[in-house]
This record gives sequence, structure tokens and C-alpha cells, in this order.
Amino acid sequence: MSGHVLLILIGVTVVLKVGQEIFVPLALSLLLTFTLAPIVSFLRRRSVPKIAAVMIAVASAFCAIALFSVIVASQVANLAQNIPAYQRNIVVKVQTLAQAGSGDGIMKHLSGIVERVGEEIQTRAEESQDATAAAATAPTSREPMPVEIVTRSNPIQTLGNFILPLISPFATAGLVIVLVIFMLLEREDLRDRFIRLVGLNDLHRTTEALQDAGKRVGKYLLMQLVVNALYAFPITIGLWILGIPNAILWGLLTLVLRFVPYIGPVIGMILPLFLALAIAPGWSLVFWVGALFLTTELISNNVVEPWLYGSHTGLSPLAIIISAIFWSWLWGPLGLMLSTPLTVCLVVLGRYVPQFSFLDVLLGNDPVLEPHEKLYQRLLAGDPDEATANAEEYLEDEYLLDYYEKVGMPALLLGEGDRQRGVMSDAQVERFSGSVRSLVDNLSEIADEEETEEEAPKDDENDGTGESVAMDLPDGTGHSLLCIGGRGEIDDAAATMLAQLLEIQGANALGVAHSTTDMRMLKDSDTIDTVVFTFLNGNSKTHARSFVRRLKRLKPGLRVGLFVPLANGQDNPRLTLEDTNADFITLTLADTVRSALTETGPVPLMTITRKLGRPRIRLAKTA
Repeated sequence: MSGHVLLILIGVTVVLKVGQEIFVPLALSLLLTFTLAPIVSFLRRRSVPKIAAVMIAVASAFCAIALFSVIVASQVANLAQNIPAYQRNIVVKVQTLAQAGSGDGIMKHLSGIVERVGEEIQTRAEESQDATAAAATAPTSREPMPVEIVTRSNPIQTLGNFILPLISPFATAGLVIVLVIFMLLEREDLRDRFIRLVGLNDLHRTTEALQDAGKRVGKYLLMQLVVNALYAFPITIGLWILGIPNAILWGLLTLVLRFVPYIGPVIGMILPLFLALAIAPGWSLVFWVGALFLTTELISNNVVEPWLYGSHTGLSPLAIIISAIFWSWLWGPLGLMLSTPLTVCLVVLGRYVPQFSFLDVLLGNDPVLEPHEKLYQRLLAGDPDEATANAEEYLEDEYLLDYYEKVGMPALLLGEGDRQRGVMSDAQVERFSGSVRSLVDNLSEIADEEETEEEAPKDDENDGTGESVAMDLPDGTGHSLLCIGGRGEIDDAAATMLAQLLEIQGANALGVAHSTTDMRMLKDSDTIDTVVFTFLNGNSKTHARSFVRRLKRLKPGLRVGLFVPLANGQDNPRLTLEDTNADFITLTLADTVRSALTETGPVPLMTITRKLGRPRIRLAKTA
């Protein structure tokens, strides 16, 4: 993120904070427009005129909001009248906790505070009663009359000071209604103007961004409303059955608060728990209320939300928490309610505007590293345990060959590329290759399981998709192979992977390091029939040809192959069987296993023909 972009973000934050009274109604109108747009489109497809469809959608939405507000206000008023009746139960519970705790504990101090507050209230009440009685019995006497200086004010100003605080919420609501109506009526025109303003040069990207934002926000708000309603209904019924006063109020509050993921449900549960603590003398009601909320939350998260797909926003859990803190600081409680949909819009902005791509990286839930990049980072850090955990998760649906082919070998190629560029030290190379060997050892149990599977009939194991080639490899029983690293420790790690894959097929394979191999031992060995050299450096033609010819001279009946993933690349010289005298040259692990286990004889060593530039000069013998 450049400093220029950072200054822009700071400036935008300051503007949003200062212009809160302007931007809050605008943000509310925009989000309500996203929410009601699918309803308007639904009515339009049923041949309802555009104006009528907009009015029906807006009237329905705001009538529901008004009804919600009236119910909440009446419930709050009723709750306020009953609060003094709950004071005694709270004092008793605090005293009970104090008796159960230590003498000098926190609960003792808390109990003392409550008792002192009660005594103070009682003392003030007695003093007030004594003063009233004394005033009634005292003889009438002329007391000095207090004089109060009253500043005359304008009646219109006094009326304005009284009315304006009451009018302000209704004025904001009216402004939002008007904005929503016009945004829905002019939705197509506003879309075209936005495209003309910011994205005419890249019409496809801008159109996709608008569709993505509308789909994400609209689907989130509508589906989350359905999910929250299905959550609030059993909460309301359950609280009513348990005897919690104002159950409708708590149900409606949970419906609204669940728009704030992770934080909202906790806040919605605390108030009913506190009320259960206040109205009942025992503790059973508190536990029953807590069990009600926890059970409903589990059912909603694991059944309702996956069924309706209402919880997918494209945001990471940490981003949701941070956005809730930021927007609540910026715009207060209303900002907390709008935090998730507004952050979704920021993620869409980062996804389609290159200058703000960091927003998608910081706030989105899409993986920012490819699997092979993540594996390379873990191996480079010397953490084979986390790499093993990721591999085991991958191997739940794939074979080990697929993992090594798609993830493991690309990670090794990244390491070899960094080594060739000189950005890896010798210590890092050693740590990286050692982590690879540890990873292979950790996956040996899975390799043993796959070897057992390979011995079973294969007809039922292949689903016919063709995505995995593990089922198409030949049986390696009776074969004995040696996998040797070509030029370095990373090549040795690749040879270890290859040896494990050959063992899965039933072959007797061994991975050997390039620096500890005495090739002369193969001359007297009757068990090894194939040797495979691994070269991750594609520019290894000279080394490969030297190794192959050396082995074939030592043991003419030996098959020698080359596994060079980057062979014949754009920057690498072409490797051919004629140049290297190898029995096979492969680019992938699957082809290497297949070629190494093929029942064919070795290619004979070709004789190098000398090309003499000129005849040799023989010196005449002297008498």
C-alpha cells in the first residue's frame, strides 16, 4: 500500500467522520436500495408498473420498520416501570455469591457496595418523610421569599429547542425514504452514470464489480434477515415460556443485533440473562435462558445458515470484528449495524480496482497464497508440522501423487528458483530440504494406506472423473529402484518424494543423496534394475549425460532415467534421449513412476564417434 493511497484513506475517514449527518442517511438509503432492488425486480417480472413496484416495496419495508420501532418502544417503557421490582433479587444473589466466596474477595466488596447504596436510598427516603412531616406541623411564619432571576427568551426559540430534537429522527427517516424511492426509480440511470464516471475504459470490469457488489450486499441483507427471523422466533417463544418479561423486546433485539456477526448474538444474550438473574430468586432460570440461546445459536449456525447460504459475505472473521469496531467508532451504534455490508462494498472495491487491491487481501476470506506457495513458505520457515497438517487436509480427497504433483513439486521448484537466483543461503537450503524430508516421513503412514488400497480391486475406486492418475500407474512389485538427487539438496528432496511414490506402487525404492552416492556399488548389485536421477535445474544437460553414461559403463544392463520438471523450457537447452543416452526423460512425477516401472530393456550405450579435423602427423623413425 503506497503512501498516496494511505493519505486518501485517512482523508476519506476524516470526511466520513465530519460529515456523519450527511453520509449516514446516504449509506442507509444505499443499503436499503440494494435490499429492495430484488423485490422490485420480482414485481416488475410480474408485470407490475415500475412506480407501483417501487412504492409497494418501500411502503412494505418502512411499515415493517415503523411497526418494529413501536413495539420496541412500548416494551422498553414497560421494562422501565418494572426495574425497581427486580432490585431485591439482585441484592440477594450478590449476597449469596459473597457468602460463597472468600472473606476478602471481590464479591464481598461488591456486596458492600450494593448494601451501602440500599442504605443510602433508605436514609434519603426517611429524611424526605421527616422533612414533609415537620413542614406539616410547624407553625406558619413569614419566611424570606426566594427571588429567582429569569431571563426572558423568545417563545419561538423555546418552542424550537423543544421540537427540534423530536423532529430530527423523523426528518432523517423521511430523507431516507425519499432517497430510497428515487434510487430505486433511477437505478438503471445511476448505474450508467457511475459506469460513465469511473469505468468507461474498462466496461467489463466495472459492470462485473457493480453486479458483484449488488449481489453480495443484497443477498447478505435479505438472507440474513430471514436467518435472524428464524433465530428470533424460537428465542421469543422460549423466553415467553420461561417467564422472562418483555420476551418480544428481547426477540426483536436479537433479530437486529445478529446483523453484526460474532458480536451481536453475544450482546443479545446478555440482557435476557441479566433479567433472568433479576426476576428469579434461584439460578435455574439463568441456566435455562443460557441453554436456550446456545441451542438456538448452534442450530442456526449449523442448519439454517448452510441451508439458506445467508452467512457468506466474503469477509474473514477477523475483518468482521475489526470493521465492527471501526464503523461503530465512526458512526456509533448505527455504524455497528451497517459495518458488515459496508465492508463488503470495500472488499468488492479492492477486488476490481487495482489501486485498492490491498483491501481484498486484508478483509477478504479468499486464500492469498496458492497451496504450493503456502507449502514453500512453511518449509522455508522450517515448520514441517504445519505443512503436514495442510497436506493431510488436502489428502482427504486426493491421492499422495496428486499432492506431490500439484503442490509438493511446485514448492520445490520455487525453492530451486530462489537458490539459483542466490536469494537463499546455504543454511536456508539445508533447512528447506530437511523440512521436505520430514514432511515425506510424516506422510509415510498415508503412503502405507495407499499402498494397501492399490492392492485392492481398482474398479470401485476410480470415479471416472479422470482428475487423478494414481489409479492408472503400473504395479511395481518385483522392481528395485534407486532415486538419486542430481546436483543439490533440493534435488535430493525431490528424489525422496519420488521414492515414496514408487513404494506405494509396490516397488522397492530408495532415495539417495547426491553427495553420498558411490555409483561403483551398483556394478556388483544384482537387485537394482533402474536408477532415476532428479534434476530440478533444467539447465543440467551436461551433468545428466555424464551420470547416465557413467552408470551404463559400470553396468550395461541397468535402466537409467532422468526426471527433469523444467526440461525443454524456454530458458533451458532441449534434453533428448540421443544426447543423454537415457532410457527415459520425464517432466512429471506420474510419467516418471510409469516409465520407471515399465517392463522394457535398457538402451545400449551409444559409442561416441570422433570427428578428426585433420590427419595425425606421424614422425618418421630415424635410423
